[in-house]
Amino acid sequence: MRKSLPVFLLTGLLATSSYAQHAKKTISSQHAPLPAGAKKLPLNSVPLGDADTFNEVKLDVPVAKGPFEPTWASIEKNYPGEPQWLRDAKFGIWVHFGPQASGESGDWYARRMYVQGTKAYANHVKKYGHPSKAGYMEVLHNWKPNLLDPKKLAKIYKDAGARFLMIQGVHHDNYDMWNSKYQPWNSMNVGPKRDIIGEWAKASRAEGIRFGVTFHHEYTWWWWQTAFGSDTSGAYKGKPYDGNLTLQDGKGKWWQGLDPRLLYGVDLREYKGVESAARSAWSPPAPGIFSNHLQYAKWYATNWAMRMEDVVQHYDPDFIYTDGTVQGPFTGNGTGTGYKADAMQRVIADFYNRTLTRRGKVNTFSVVKFRDKTNGTVTTEEFGIPEKIKTDQPWIAEVPVGDWFYEPGFTYDSGMMIKYITEAIARDGNACICISLLPDGSLNSESQKMLKEVGVWMRRNGEAVYGSHAWVIPGEGEQVNGKLKMLPGGKLGKSQANFKFNEQDFRFTVGKNKSLYVLSMVVPKAGAKVTIQSLGADAKRLSQPVKSVSLLGYEGKLDWQQSGDALIVTCPASMPYATSVVFKVD
Repeated sequence: MRKSLPVFLLTGLLATSSYAQHAKKTISSQHAPLPAGAKKLPLNSVPLGDADTFNEVKLDVPVAKGPFEPTWASIEKNYPGEPQWLRDAKFGIWVHFGPQASGESGDWYARRMYVQGTKAYANHVKKYGHPSKAGYMEVLHNWKPNLLDPKKLAKIYKDAGARFLMIQGVHHDNYDMWNSKYQPWNSMNVGPKRDIIGEWAKASRAEGIRFGVTFHHEYTWWWWQTAFGSDTSGAYKGKPYDGNLTLQDGKGKWWQGLDPRLLYGVDLREYKGVESAARSAWSPPAPGIFSNHLQYAKWYATNWAMRMEDVVQHYDPDFIYTDGTVQGPFTGNGTGTGYKADAMQRVIADFYNRTLTRRGKVNTFSVVKFRDKTNGTVTTEEFGIPEKIKTDQPWIAEVPVGDWFYEPGFTYDSGMMIKYITEAIARDGNACICISLLPDGSLNSESQKMLKEVGVWMRRNGEAVYGSHAWVIPGEGEQVNGKLKMLPGGKLGKSQANFKFNEQDFRFTVGKNKSLYVLSMVVPKAGAKVTIQSLGADAKRLSQPVKSVSLLGYEGKLDWQQSGDALIVTCPASMPYATSVVFKVD
């Protein structure tokens, strides 16, 4: 049975409207987000409060019983370390999918559809109408991903070699993809009428692969400020977008009983820098506290945490993930600007205590994006790969093919996926790659072909990947400005697909079987003599002379010789491989 909400979260309206008739809930999770008598102030008229001197608020968020207390010190003390399954998995698929795919405009569609001059704005007007008349609420209402089949997709991902799935639970758009207790704007109530996270959890377990749920709603409150604006020119100049709608405006409409404030938040543009940041490409507001909205901020941070605990309690994920650019959510700076609270510590403590009770051990983890080394958290590397081996903390390299949400014109190439994975594992990391689904929830034919090719490579070379760790150096090959040439950073596209490696470019891993693996970044020509300088006797990187060399996927014997200068391997007379090959050295 679910625990009760904190008392102040229960303050709200009984859902006696048409919404309540089709919703399972009878109580809205909202309370008055603005203090009584609060008025909107002029744009950019209020300085942000000082985040450095603002004391971190201890929230009234329940934590399951167990040894983990909601402090970083307790989490670090009690966490047993990186789960073995993450070390073994190495490769996952990022299921970055939700209603924003409907815009076919790439990432951040929901925010940018309210910014004139953007591709998202133009696409939205063409498909749905002007955002003063048909805003993001209408996107949610009309979103029907009827071809989304987690069971089918989970099998495709597993066949491609993935060992875990990273599944979007709620993006910056504030729309929960599960039967959410604390957010009525969710996939059971609005749109597809499906518990999408529940479907993914079931499908993942059926295929025997791990899954985690991601949460991006921490900075929704400043991210959504575009929805409170209006066109600055043209026929609709000055006409407010639908972020300005109220609960009362829904009377007689399909969204009657649903408060738009629970989706869009409240207008915070009175604070200096919020309006300009809202219209920028990526930037959050300057560091600071939304000092005139502390009651709302406390509600917001509490609701944020309760939604995450809701997922943990009812779906038992193998990991949770929070987005951001600083040391954690609600830090008062970076993407955590606006408030300071211990929400993250409470969520993690609750997660690990529940894991311990359910599983008898803590074999789950929490991604706090870009957080410094903290026992109990895993960090990420978005788009790029570290130049050097990184063993100070577990990490996952994450990147999309094309973009985080679908739009036409992506480049699909299995080679760039394989090379991205190779770069990550050679530096002791994991790789998680997003292949954006179409708005209807299906994979296009190009994506399916790409994943099948990755699967062929992984089945042949998996012993160099799964359970591996970095060698003494990540690789050898051509130098660029004194550094090892690497796959370019950024979203996977044409520049990565067309990037040229040569027969002197290698990466190294050590497998679970203690063998050394040399991952060539290309397929050498048939009969070519491959020269691996790092494995020469004079390099003194090996504890003993090489005893055997084989080519994964080839049953014959290879001619090879270790000299002081290099290990020289002669390739077979036929090399029917794609992308790259792997040599096993013992």
